[in-house]
Amino acid sequence: MAFDKPAGMPVSPEMWEKKAKVSLMRLVREKYGDTVANVHRLDTEASGIVLCAKTKPALDFLSGQFQSKTVRKVQYAMVALIPPGASPGCSVRDAAGGLPAEFTVDFDLGRDEADPKIVKVFKKRGGKPAVTEFKVIESFGKFVWLECRPLTGRTHQVRVHLAYSGAPVLNDALYGHKDAVLLLSGLKRAYKGIEKEKPLISSLALHAGLIGFTHPQTREPVELSAPLPKEFEIALKNLRKFTRVPKPQAY
Repeated sequence: MAFDKPAGMPVSPEMWEKKAKVSLMRLVREKYGDTVANVHRLDTEASGIVLCAKTKPALDFLSGQFQSKTVRKVQYAMVALIPPGASPGCSVRDAAGGLPAEFTVDFDLGRDEADPKIVKVFKKRGGKPAVTEFKVIESFGKFVWLECRPLTGRTHQVRVHLAYSGAPVLNDALYGHKDAVLLLSGLKRAYKGIEKEKPLISSLALHAGLIGFTHPQTREPVELSAPLPKEFEIALKNLRKFTRVPKPQAY
């Protein structure tokens, strides 16, 4: 079974989320029974596909694919290129100041001992291997629409890798930047709107849009996709309308 989780809903609450009244797995088990189990997790703040298993054999088979890294996972992110020097780590910018057409981030990750809800980069010992491949889908100057392919499954992996590289995901309360917000007034000339303007994307701009795996019973390849949230579509429409879109350069 697969579910398209909305942003803001935990799959299963973490220690610091115990007060959450609603979680995906609570709703799933209330409707389908206690034997259903999630095969993997998705950040509470993110939206998109969460894969579940209805039986223990199916869970074991699917979990094996995640452990062997044979599951294809694709996430989509809208990021902001923050000023040079504002990044906590190593910038991946090209010579023109944008992002290369394709790039890979390989930084070990682990929980922050002082605050376990935070994940940080470990340059030496202490973290676990984490690798993410990125591809530029569309570039809008300061804002870039990315395809993200996490090859490992660490908590907050895509978000931390992007923030550390100087391109944080929009509206990321943990790893974001004050400039990582998309407003229509910043795109449209002579904008005449309300005084307290709302961002075009108000939730974390990260969506798990595709997952590919081998079916536990038929052994056939399966690929599932989840449509972008409506506000993502509206934001892209406005970016395409009011921003010149240069083609990404080969790196």
